[in-house]
Amino acid sequence: MYKGWFTEFSPDDLARQEYSEREAGKKVMKVDGEEICALLQRSKYQDVLVFKSETYGNVLVLDGVIQTTDRDEFAYQEMLAHLPLFAHPNPKKVLIIGGGDGGILREAVKHPSVESVTMCEIDEMVVEVAKKHLPNLSKAFSHPKLNLYIGDGFEFLKGHKEQFDVVITDSSDPESLREGGILSSQGECIWLHLPLITKLVSLAKGLFPNVRYAYSSMPTYPSGSMGYLLASKDKSLDLSVPARKLSEKQVEESRLNFYNSQIHSAAFVLPTFVAKALESANEGTS
Repeated sequence: MYKGWFTEFSPDDLARQEYSEREAGKKVMKVDGEEICALLQRSKYQDVLVFKSETYGNVLVLDGVIQTTDRDEFAYQEMLAHLPLFAHPNPKKVLIIGGGDGGILREAVKHPSVESVTMCEIDEMVVEVAKKHLPNLSKAFSHPKLNLYIGDGFEFLKGHKEQFDVVITDSSDPESLREGGILSSQGECIWLHLPLITKLVSLAKGLFPNVRYAYSSMPTYPSGSMGYLLASKDKSLDLSVPARKLSEKQVEESRLNFYNSQIHSAAFVLPTFVAKALESANEGTS
């Protein structure tokens, strides 16, 4: 941060930046006498920063990269969670790999059919920081449906095969899903990472018979958009159509600020250049 402005670091910048354990957590940055840095610490895995933005409220940054902000977090959390959860006709058991800020968890427990949510987060500090500095995101950590596992999510997956109806993760492992289950993963940015996205789609098609890509706006992420990769073992399932549609009253009762049944389907309507790129990925797997 410099004179009140935040810029994301590159990995090289972070490699050169040294932190003193004695000073970690005690540094307070000020602009015109006002504190703007609420937390700066090093966990076992990453640098954790929370700062206050005049426009976006509290901002969580991990290893120099913005993860979430008070103002627009719901756009990402709701889409990543509800695209798979509403595409599934009756989700009961949900697995979240990562998501230590608690936003995906908050959305998952809104579904009456969901009986349990297992969440695997490797960095306990992220959970504790979210509880303290991001209360709206983290308010479901006390929910009775939650089973919280602090540890490596990929190790957890090895011992839990075919147990979950919906898995929300950065992994593309189909073995954790029940028959008819749906996987949802963050899918990068169409403006910056299209070659990577085509590779991810191609990889997913080698593991799942049913793969779809969606995207939506996300202001504080690079280029203002974020993609979502959905995959299912059920080839007949149309992931772009919600199995359960919400009325306006239900949207309000569920306290949804971004997701609705119309935007669910609209998210799968891709710009022409993206659709063409993904068609080439499809041809490569056919």
